[in-house]
Amino acid sequence: MPYQVVVGLEVHVELKTKTKLFCQCANAFGSEPNTHTCPVCLAMPGALPVLNQAAVELAVKAGIALQCTIHCHSKFDRKQYFYPDLPKAYQISQYDLPFAEWGHVNIVADGQRKQVRIRRIHMEEDAGKLNHLGQSLEQSEGSLVDLNRAGVPLIEIVSEPDMTSADEARRYLTELRAVLSYLDVSDLRMEEGSMRCDANVSLKPEDYTGSLEDLPRVEVKNVNSIRNVGRAIEYEIERQSERLAQGQRIIKETRGFDDARGRTYSQRSKEEANDYRYFPEPDLPPLVLDSSWLARLQAALPMLPDAWRERLESLGLSANEIEVLVQDPSQIQFLQEAMEMTTEVRALTRWMLADMLRLLNERGLSFAQSPVRPAQLVELLNFIADGRISGRMAKEILENMFVSGESAGQLVDRLGMAQISDDAVLRGQVAEVIAEHGKVVDDYHSGKERALGFLVGQVMKRTRGQASPEVVNRLLKEALGSSVS
Repeated sequence: MPYQVVVGLEVHVELKTKTKLFCQCANAFGSEPNTHTCPVCLAMPGALPVLNQAAVELAVKAGIALQCTIHCHSKFDRKQYFYPDLPKAYQISQYDLPFAEWGHVNIVADGQRKQVRIRRIHMEEDAGKLNHLGQSLEQSEGSLVDLNRAGVPLIEIVSEPDMTSADEARRYLTELRAVLSYLDVSDLRMEEGSMRCDANVSLKPEDYTGSLEDLPRVEVKNVNSIRNVGRAIEYEIERQSERLAQGQRIIKETRGFDDARGRTYSQRSKEEANDYRYFPEPDLPPLVLDSSWLARLQAALPMLPDAWRERLESLGLSANEIEVLVQDPSQIQFLQEAMEMTTEVRALTRWMLADMLRLLNERGLSFAQSPVRPAQLVELLNFIADGRISGRMAKEILENMFVSGESAGQLVDRLGMAQISDDAVLRGQVAEVIAEHGKVVDDYHSGKERALGFLVGQVMKRTRGQASPEVVNRLLKEALGSSVS
């Protein structure tokens, strides 16, 4: 029986605040274990939570940018479960009254634009972390508990099960990450756990008419990269398909993903909402948001990826160029600053995505960290447009700019790299090359057009690459006359 893939994603995003969600402990990654703790995040008797306003602001900005309905009245709840890294034996989260619902993310899959709906976004505190004493959980002799992360502010973004392939899931995560990066609400480093994904995967028979919620669903927990989310989904599709083909049923369970082996493994049976025994958090009042405050947040949002796509398309950029640019807000910021100084946007984009990006990647830098700033790149491109230097010379100058920090003008003067465009100067070089390469000249006259390229190269060699290729081409054609076929 044919099946349709059904995928929904739950994405946990750590918010970029200075302190934790309910206490003043530092929200910092990589510190010595258990050095950022206090009676509140250690769940000492009598310690009371106090909500972090900065976390609320970042969370609401994300909800607005993802086109959600923001509720001015929401509340916190206790989600109760027992695990070694959860010191209170419950997590403060939001259940039936989250702060944001019914948003969406636009993706393009198989050449078609598709909307993936967001069911809800809620705030919650993170749990701690278990450091296993071995290469993997199965091989560990024990685990140590680090509670530095306990209480760090999170938003959980829950999609509808609108995705039908691993590719759509990857595209959704990529676009979601891009939107959040423009807002600067999180550092989004999946390798450090500041963005984590749970993938819910089901196979639906073609003749199924029931609710998707009733399908046997497998949840793959805490996958640490967009690539691995795709791999985990692909493995689950294959595993579930094989079980169904053999007449076996799919067990509703939680599984982990082993990225070394590229496969999922069973962890425990899947919990339902009633297993968590939610009830309103008695130590926190309801969260009430002021409508005028919401309006100010919305007005202050930056231009987001979809809006940038429309603008860049109107400027004549290709779809591939646009997609590379919009995924990184530091590239967009660089481009925006440069566009204020030049109208040659297509040339600017080509240099950014080729030579600039190559030089930055070699050094492990982003555009925000680039030693060559927008004004310096624009100056270099203006030199090309004015005929002062050639494109080949510009590449060499750009590499020197990364090393020395000098401007294009300073390097052109210091290295003596000004382009030679004077007809009178170049005619002599052209005449000498023609005299030295009589056979090539005969080839050109016999119709071998490529012979002209050789002669141009010889003039360029004699002038150490400083001759204008356009001028050399013109002067050679004038001196040689038309080729004879």
